[in-house]
Amino acid sequence: MSDLTLSATIAEKLATLYQEMEHGYDRVAANIGLTCAGCPDNCCDSYFLHHTYLEWAYLWRGLQTLAPSALEAAIARARLCLAHYREAEEAEQWPSIMCPLNQDGLCVLYLHRPMICRCHGVPARLRRQDGRALHFPGCFRCQELTARPGRSASQAAAIVQVDRTPLLRRLARLEDEFLDDQRGLLPRLKMTLADMLVVGPLDA
Repeated sequence: MSDLTLSATIAEKLATLYQEMEHGYDRVAANIGLTCAGCPDNCCDSYFLHHTYLEWAYLWRGLQTLAPSALEAAIARARLCLAHYREAEEAEQWPSIMCPLNQDGLCVLYLHRPMICRCHGVPARLRRQDGRALHFPGCFRCQELTARPGRSASQAAAIVQVDRTPLLRRLARLEDEFLDDQRGLLPRLKMTLADMLVVGPLDA
């Protein structure tokens, strides 16, 4: 695929960023009283596009720790996902299929999942490069909790949002560090997780 190799140093920096992000999300979820326990929905059937070569490489670092049979099964599910995406696109419908890394309701590669997979759930905000602020209300259960009857205006105002802006900026800096002198030579990435599985590792 390319000669990009993920160093242990950059992998550790990305893992640290993920950990700090999770701590921030956990604090906001605790403030709201949000938990995934008993939820009738599963966020892993959402359609996400990923944009960093670094996370592609990190995902495969995790995939290569799976047993060969588990990896083959995940790739087979990824091929089914891609077929579904094509059918949905032809029918002008939004794709809805379980992530190929989800097995029996759980992610088989939880510690290596990309950042966008970690962003769902709690209220969040993001400031774009053009200065426009975007706000995300969280999942349906989060919205029910934050809008529940009896919540005063002051309580509603006290709901903390996760600021995604510094997280994504740090991810962008790590991406630059990872790509190094290939930054301007590679096409902009726009892939589903299923694509990343089927195409294979970056350094193959």
